[in-house]
Amino acid sequence: MKLTILTHELKKGLNYTERLTGKNLTLPILNNVLIEALPNFLKISSTDLETGIEWWGLCKTEEEGKITIPAKILTQVINNISDEKIEIENKNDTLFIKTKTFRTQIKGYTSDDFPIIPQFSKEDFIEINAQELKDGLIDVVDIASMSQIRPEISGIYFVFKKDLVNLVATDSFRLVERTLQSSNYKNSFNDEIKFILSQKTTKEVINILQENTGSVKIYYSESQILFETNLNEVDHPEINLISRQIEGNYPAYKEIIPKEYKTRIIVDKDFLTKQIKLAGLFAGKINEIKIKNDDKNLEILSQDLELGENSSILEAKIEGEPVEISFNYKFILDGVSRVKTKNAILELQGASGAGVIKAEEGVDYIYVVMPIKI
Repeated sequence: MKLTILTHELKKGLNYTERLTGKNLTLPILNNVLIEALPNFLKISSTDLETGIEWWGLCKTEEEGKITIPAKILTQVINNISDEKIEIENKNDTLFIKTKTFRTQIKGYTSDDFPIIPQFSKEDFIEINAQELKDGLIDVVDIASMSQIRPEISGIYFVFKKDLVNLVATDSFRLVERTLQSSNYKNSFNDEIKFILSQKTTKEVINILQENTGSVKIYYSESQILFETNLNEVDHPEINLISRQIEGNYPAYKEIIPKEYKTRIIVDKDFLTKQIKLAGLFAGKINEIKIKNDDKNLEILSQDLELGENSSILEAKIEGEPVEISFNYKFILDGVSRVKTKNAILELQGASGAGVIKAEEGVDYIYVVMPIKI
């Protein structure tokens, strides 16, 4: 193989693909990337056997071919090149890299042993704005928690309906649902598409969407998912991210979300966030803060036997009965910080029921958190 490519393009491709590689002692081939010279394109692939990434970048190809190269050393070499263009050539399983001011060679391996990344039928697909999907995933991805007993709650639950998308995550103590109603959302499937994606893979999806200003296509099979972004310059994929689904049925989470409330509090989100952080300084070893209200004010209290105590009074619009309830301040802070509107809504079901945090407008964000029971 022999080709010439812009340095910044090659750096971008390695940034996406090198992330999946690592120190794999049982299968050393997974510490490599597969580099392929195709007509007009350089293709770089990597996989950890759960997730695979394929990246294409425009280049000038003189001779087609492919080689497997250690990802870490290749990335370190390329990241230290400042010349505009790079020439790459493969001779006898050695990669020769040359620029105006730089020459190096890296020992590689035959491409025959590199794992095959599955291919997808592309008849039916889902298409959605990449930035809207990325922002929605950012709001839910950190809520999921690893569980060996219940692996299904270790991942992010995607539900693609005909006119909207639900993104859901839980760690058993709290649950978040983000609803996306994109103007350019397309779904060619007849039925709802539902799947669970690992937290690790979801973070890779967020990464490939960071700079994408267009749309992302999603292809579905019974056991795997493909996310595809396109190049701006030509009608050709730029990134394919293929992943296994997590097996199992996601909990019937809609049943967990309270339908009614006994107390409803509407309060300035930024001011509430500051007071929760302040209360957290005195929240003790179990991170406990107390929330109580009368008909006009919300009070947040915390106490630490060694450090002291704190009390904050916030003006709020309050409906319903007075209540006193304890929460983990970190969990409440996580919920409030994801609200995008000026005011946050806190709905309570009494002293022992779940708390619900919502945005002031619309129904695109719901966060449910269980109280501390002492």
